[in-house]
Amino acid sequence: MATSYKKNLNFPIYKRFFIYLVTFLMLFGCGGLPEFAKPSKTDRDAPVNAKERARKNVDEGRGVSLKGAFGRGGKTTYEFSTSNPLWRASLEVIDFIPLTTVDYSGGIIITDWYSDTSNSDESIKITLRFLSNEIQSNSIKVIVHNKKCKSNQNCTVNEIDSIIKFELLKTIMAKAAEFEREAKKLKK
Repeated sequence: MATSYKKNLNFPIYKRFFIYLVTFLMLFGCGGLPEFAKPSKTDRDAPVNAKERARKNVDEGRGVSLKGAFGRGGKTTYEFSTSNPLWRASLEVIDFIPLTTVDYSGGIIITDWYSDTSNSDESIKITLRFLSNEIQSNSIKVIVHNKKCKSNQNCTVNEIDSIIKFELLKTIMAKAAEFEREAKKLKK
């Protein structure tokens, strides 16, 4: 019995090689080489001097300088909602409707359902999506939903292309342009 067990362990060299090759291909075939087996990437333009290398990293945004960390002399790329004329104009134009979602970082404003007193069976909901900070008509997408209710439980909701949508867009663009002009006057 012992000799047959040892016989099965003694594969010929080509069978062992084939097993190792298949195992290697199965482990590394789909994902490429593992990180430890990949050649290292070196930056040939990297300065040899440590101070020059640190300055290059800070200039490329990969490091921190004390001057930039304490706000002296560094460039800031932060933009707050109060400095974005398109955002400010949108909030000012739709300030008569209660808001459900206002997300500056996500670039979206969603109002609550609004109906005037003359027609309580019909209401609208406005969604403003900001696609860019530039004051252009394609920088903001206005979506208007209309909800019509026949009774308290039977309502239909549809997206509509009404004059409200185009009037909102026109008013927001005009107000944003006005805010932009005022900001430029203050900078001078």
